[in-house]
Amino acid sequence: MKIALLSYSTKPRGGVVHTLALAEALAALGEDVTVWSLGRGGDAGFFRPVGPAVRVRIVPFPDGPPQETVGERILRSITVLREAFEPFGAAYDVVHAQDCISANAVNGGCVRTVHHIDHFTTPELAACHERAIAEPYAHLCVSRSVADELTAGWGIKAEVIPNGVAYERFARTDPEARGAWRSRLGPYVLTVGGIEPRKGSLDLLEAYALLRARRPEVRLVIAGGETLFDYRDYRTRWEERAAELGVEPVVLGPMPDDELPALVAAADAFAFPSLKEGFGLAAMEALAAGVPLVVRDLPVLREVFGPAARFAATPEDLAGQLGQALAQHDPALRTAGRELAARHTWDTAARRHLDFYRSLG
Repeated sequence: MKIALLSYSTKPRGGVVHTLALAEALAALGEDVTVWSLGRGGDAGFFRPVGPAVRVRIVPFPDGPPQETVGERILRSITVLREAFEPFGAAYDVVHAQDCISANAVNGGCVRTVHHIDHFTTPELAACHERAIAEPYAHLCVSRSVADELTAGWGIKAEVIPNGVAYERFARTDPEARGAWRSRLGPYVLTVGGIEPRKGSLDLLEAYALLRARRPEVRLVIAGGETLFDYRDYRTRWEERAAELGVEPVVLGPMPDDELPALVAAADAFAFPSLKEGFGLAAMEALAAGVPLVVRDLPVLREVFGPAARFAATPEDLAGQLGQALAQHDPALRTAGRELAARHTWDTAARRHLDFYRSLG
């Protein structure tokens, strides 16, 4: 089967991680897979090497004018990707878009994975989001909760295929690399995903201030943060609030891919206070590493993480649960987390994708 997987970026966001891992797993099963994406900022490849059995097509996407809005940049992204992909689209048996931009770029003639549902107020973005849900001829979701949102909001029935996780990569990390992070940072709570509204960054900051009053030796470390959107105003509020609270989190920013597993595995706890998620791949990676996990009490995260995580609804709850995770080494919870992560394989996800593709005729 000749398959095109389309993504909007080469950067390490959850949907891009999903796209590359799925492509490699499909290729390992003998399928002919090409990943298409936009090369922002002069990127000629993805944030990590891609398996040699996968073809990669990076479409150059030059920077726009300084005054370009997010809406204008997204519309330009759609146009650039469409113009590059259109001459080749008919050659594929399956065209599978992983996000709003790529789904718009193929004019609805695609399978679409809806990782999570956004709510935009900008007219251009709202229209793009609507088309990217309504026009594809088949839909996948990585959790039942998001699939139920699609049914409730659009009357669309989506197949649910959960993410895989690179279990071995996070479960068996280099002791020296873990030790280096511990020497540099001391005891720390980690979150991955940057500083942005959807990630609940302000709530985590409030929780950290409460936690630090009881555990002053523990640092909050924030990794990741590559995004298409402009969160400068939110980041400014976050920095101002940190100063008011008298806390100084360590903001690492986007991480080299080969350094991330040891950073995760060396953490004393992993915080995942997102306000909206489709699955929570970074949190599942933390479970693979055996790190205690505290997540926002959302239906989707209850569905995905069940008995393997601690749940918190407010900053006060989050501080309390993180304190418990730091103080109580719960072998049963750790075992449950590792076993849950180990069950989510990319091979299984790829086989289920192939079954789904074939069911479309």
